[in-house]
This record gives sequence, structure tokens and C-alpha cells, in this order.
Amino acid sequence: MSSDNAAPDNETVWDVVVVGAGPAGASAAHAAACAGRRVLLLEKAELPRYKTCGGGIIGPSRDALPPGFELPLRERVHAVTFSLNGKLSRTRRSKHALFGLINRPEFDAALVDAAKDAGAEVRTGVAVTRVEQHGPAVPDRRTVAVVLSDGGTVLARAVVGADGSASRIGAHVGVKLDQVDLGLEAEIPVPRTVAEDWAGRVLIDWGPMPGSYGWVFPKGDTLTVGVISARGEGAGTKRYLEDFIARLGLAGFEPSISSGHLTRCRSDDSPLSRGRVLVCGDAAGLLEPWTREGISYALRSGRLAGEWAVRVAEAHDAVDARRQALNYAFAIKAGLGVEMGVGRRLHTVFARRPGMFHAAITGFRPAWRAFTKITRGTTTLGDLVRTHPAARRALAAMDRG
Repeated sequence: MSSDNAAPDNETVWDVVVVGAGPAGASAAHAAACAGRRVLLLEKAELPRYKTCGGGIIGPSRDALPPGFELPLRERVHAVTFSLNGKLSRTRRSKHALFGLINRPEFDAALVDAAKDAGAEVRTGVAVTRVEQHGPAVPDRRTVAVVLSDGGTVLARAVVGADGSASRIGAHVGVKLDQVDLGLEAEIPVPRTVAEDWAGRVLIDWGPMPGSYGWVFPKGDTLTVGVISARGEGAGTKRYLEDFIARLGLAGFEPSISSGHLTRCRSDDSPLSRGRVLVCGDAAGLLEPWTREGISYALRSGRLAGEWAVRVAEAHDAVDARRQALNYAFAIKAGLGVEMGVGRRLHTVFARRPGMFHAAITGFRPAWRAFTKITRGTTTLGDLVRTHPAARRALAAMDRG
């Protein structure tokens, strides 16, 4: 275990304990610490640590970062090449940067540093096995016990679960899932001549299996190459990645890292809290169902969770704590929930007709403009459908088709 401050005595009750130091957890800890509360952030790994992730930072992610945060960008993207399972390739360019690319170990570590600077204490190498809101480990009804793998216990007035898609805190809350996908990824170091060809440009390939797609994200002298498809298509997803890498002419380069992960989207009726425990980010199943973009959802839900956890911590009884937790759930559903609903509809249509999506985004200027506005953060999927009748009609027509 490592800590930046001396460990407190066993009787300490923290205002907010956050479990998991990814973007969601670090954002929650930062928000709660900025409110002047005593915050403890627990992480089972030592930082920095690798995380399977494309590392795309779109406008909503940038706008949700702590004030003054400097993004450790490896690349600024001005062009996107789209292809349909390797065919009908077309590149679209923008005068302005569409989004940025980061390495997750650097990005996550910087977010944790921001939480520390705001006053949160961070302990790494600490695994959490469960939380308890009743029983001998809990001294009173205003306290939650966070039980550690070494048998120790940490007490808090409120807990935020941000411990990833296989969340133990999510299991305690009762998170229910609607969509589970398998992502496979390779970090491929390439010679300078190859890297220069990819500078400022990403590739998005609509894949051979329903709902699948692949990507190439350049980060200096390394290309992040990955594919994603529905869970249960493991062999096909692996074959897609192998074929994708070979088609790109990258099969001769040895990946420095090959990894896989499951992404999990919550169902509409999935809870976001239980008692004095809130969940956010991947632990809550919060990500965009079509693209499976999760960083902006982690940052935004984490900040909200941190802010509402402070209110939960201040609640003097179970009724008030429940009221604050329901307000958190309402804030999530009114924003991210609406976006997820649109993304879920897009994913359903895309799984049936990827060629239509490819034709629209490569040959229909309003579709490309919508893509650039979403990536830059001047609109969201939810806002696009809510404020643009043409987009609403198009989505309804795709639903019927």
C-alpha cells in the first residue's frame, strides 16, 4: 500500500470514500474534495497503470476536466478515414481539430494528481472486497464500511463506486446490464515513416459482424489498433482484429501490448445508488452504446457522483440520504441517460445496416457536420435529436427501416 499522507487511525470516518482511481473515480474525488470534504480515493493497482482504451478525448470529455487541467495529448486529429470492412474507403478532413488522443496511464495519473491537489488522499495497492451498510462493522446508520482485501475496514459517510466494468460496488448496488461487448486492442510500435503517414488522422472501419467496428488511433510512434463486437463473438472478434491488422500492412510489427476487455451498458431501469453508496462510470454501466465511448461518461458521471456524495454524506437520516441519491440518479438520467437512449437506437440500426451509416457519413454533408459537432463538443447525441427536427425524423426513419 502506498499513501501520500500518513494513514489515519481506525476510528476515522471519511466524508467520502471513492473506490477506483480511473477517470470516473478521480473526477468524483476531485469534486468532493473541492467542496471541502475529507475524501479518500482507493485504487487496487499502482499508478500509472495500463488500461485497454482507444484514448480518444472528445469535446464533452475536455469540457468535464478539472479547471486548469492540461491534457497530455499525443495527437490532435484533423482527419478521419472511414471504411466498410476494408472497402469503400474515404477520408474526410477538418480545418479544426476534431478530438485529441491520449495514453490512459498518463491521463489517469494526471487526473489523480488533480484530485490530490484538491485535497483528496490517495491510497494505491488497496483492493476493496465489498461495502457494508449494516452489521457489526458499521457503527451507526450514517456510516458505510468499506472492507479491504487485507481484512481492514475504512468508514465513510458516503461511498462512490468507480471500480470499473466488473465493479464490486456495482454488484452491491444491483447494477443491471443491457449490452455487453468485447473489445480487443493492440499497441503497435511503428517506424517513423509509418507513424508520419498516420499523423493527425484516425481510421474507423465498420466491421463484418453486426454492431462491430475497428479503429486505428495514432499516438506518436505507436498505433493503437482495436476492434469491438458483441460478447459471444470472441472467435470472430479475434479474427476481425487479425484480418484488420494484416489489411493495414501492420502484421509485421510486434505489439508491445495486446489486451482485451468487456464494455457494459446499463439497462434503463438499473439503479445508480443503494443507501449511501453511489456508482458512476463503468461501474454504473454508463457509456455510449453505439461507439462504446466511455471516457466522457466517466468524467461527467464522476463529477456528478462526487458532488452528490457530499450531499449524501451530510444527510442526517436514511430518508434524506435516499432523497439526495435519487437527485443524483435524476441528474444522470436527464443528461447521460438521454444520450444513451439515442446511442442505443443508433446501435440497433447500425447493427442492421452499417452500409447506410457509411454512405451517410462519407457522402452526406449534414451527417459529417453532426459527427464533427459531437466530437468537438458543440452538441451531443441527445441535443442533436432534441433540437434538430431533421435529425429526429432521420432517426425515426432508420428505426422503421
